[in-house]
Amino acid sequence: MFGLENAAWPVLLVDASGTVRRANAAAMSLFGAGLEGGPSLGASLWPPENEQTTAELLARLERGASPAAHLRFRVKGGSVADYHCYVSSQVRDGEKCFLFQLLSPGDKGPEAAAGLPLPAGAEGAVQKQKLDCAFQLARSVALDFNNALTSILGHTSLILSEMPADHPWRRSLMEVEKSAGKAAEIANDLAAFSRQEREPPAQEAGNLNDVVQRAVGLFKAKTQGRVEWELSLAEQLYAVKFDEAKTQQAFVRILENAVEAVGARGRIKVSSRNLDLAEPTQDGVAQLGPGAYVCVEIADNGEGIAAEVLPRVFEPFFSTKPGGLHRGLGLAWVYGIVTNQGGSVSVSSRAGEGTAARVYLPAQKKFVKERPLRSDDLRGHQTVLLVDDEDLVLTMGETILTAYGYKVLTANSGAKALELAKQQPEQIDLVLTDLVMPQMSGRELIEHLRAFAPRFKFICSSGYVRSPGQDPDVGFLKKPFTSQELLRKVKQALE
Repeated sequence: MFGLENAAWPVLLVDASGTVRRANAAAMSLFGAGLEGGPSLGASLWPPENEQTTAELLARLERGASPAAHLRFRVKGGSVADYHCYVSSQVRDGEKCFLFQLLSPGDKGPEAAAGLPLPAGAEGAVQKQKLDCAFQLARSVALDFNNALTSILGHTSLILSEMPADHPWRRSLMEVEKSAGKAAEIANDLAAFSRQEREPPAQEAGNLNDVVQRAVGLFKAKTQGRVEWELSLAEQLYAVKFDEAKTQQAFVRILENAVEAVGARGRIKVSSRNLDLAEPTQDGVAQLGPGAYVCVEIADNGEGIAAEVLPRVFEPFFSTKPGGLHRGLGLAWVYGIVTNQGGSVSVSSRAGEGTAARVYLPAQKKFVKERPLRSDDLRGHQTVLLVDDEDLVLTMGETILTAYGYKVLTANSGAKALELAKQQPEQIDLVLTDLVMPQMSGRELIEHLRAFAPRFKFICSSGYVRSPGQDPDVGFLKKPFTSQELLRKVKQALE
């Protein structure tokens, strides 16, 4: 993948002979169409004002010369402009190529082309463009990383959902799923770094019981025979706005501690309940204002925590576990996830009597129907159009949805999706599209489709953009996602 198609500055991918192999939209606009595979860089874009030929420059770059230079290029219309050019080497299809990124066009005068100091103010503009370049590269890596993780998580969770609980490979696959989840956190951080406009996390009101049951399900199989599980979940739970992936991670961290605490044999009780507070209330370190909450409690009958240690359980890097093998970030991570969503968390314990962790999240006094993870409930027969510029994601989505009875059409661009939709508009029930695609974004595709097929239902997906906007009729599925998350979201949209 080129990766910089949507960059605001011109980008050229040039092979060792000087031929332009790829050009982004900004470069096409600057130099004119017909760049890719056309004449060499020297024949079309390189004016004689440069002190060296393209062959000399490429030879210097091959020898490891400085990747930044002030160069002149002939732009559309025949005029010559100065650019601060950053060049990096890449290998494409076994051939060494050079990626030219052109910054700070021609307002700096001939001294810039000669390599002299830039005028006052120009250096700041160059530094900003360097940072923009770093943001764009980070965004590109995050997008590709998330697409790969989406494929890994999707296929792995599909196999796990069909695999018997006693299968010898089940534990290994669960470790793959857990590792992919941790990698997704890294991709999320990288996307957050590259995102210059901070958007609030996309949160929909949901039922916490669903997340609790999924988290418990991750541990039930591998603790079978040694841990007794007791679930006591409120039948009508208040609706809570929460980040689904992070909230599940918080419950998983607490459950990991509980399973470790009970050792070879023990009991873990998981409960949920509604809580209405008329006045401020305190539970350990948790300070709760008046209002409605949902409380999820995870209690074990393990060895418990000593009184002198209990006040420190949320401290980063503090651990009582032997050998220095634990970083002491488990409950600190839980605390950060919960408090960032406006909630609180408390831990109570007595040595020899077990430990209880309680998560409180602000709630709305309305009810969201539970969606138990039974295979038959997730099946369907409708036709889904999947749109994504990454073939790995299309293959994964088609594999999962067809396995559960859906008919699936795929398109790797907005233009192909429009063509398919116009050919058979009466057959398509749902369009699931990536938000960030070259040429035509997911939002633009939805606008085009609504113009002639208003009956279509839509889900947007992205690992970079955090929400599909304020349109209540468009669902959102955050990458990377598991097969169950995909199936639940599709079922919800079609209902």
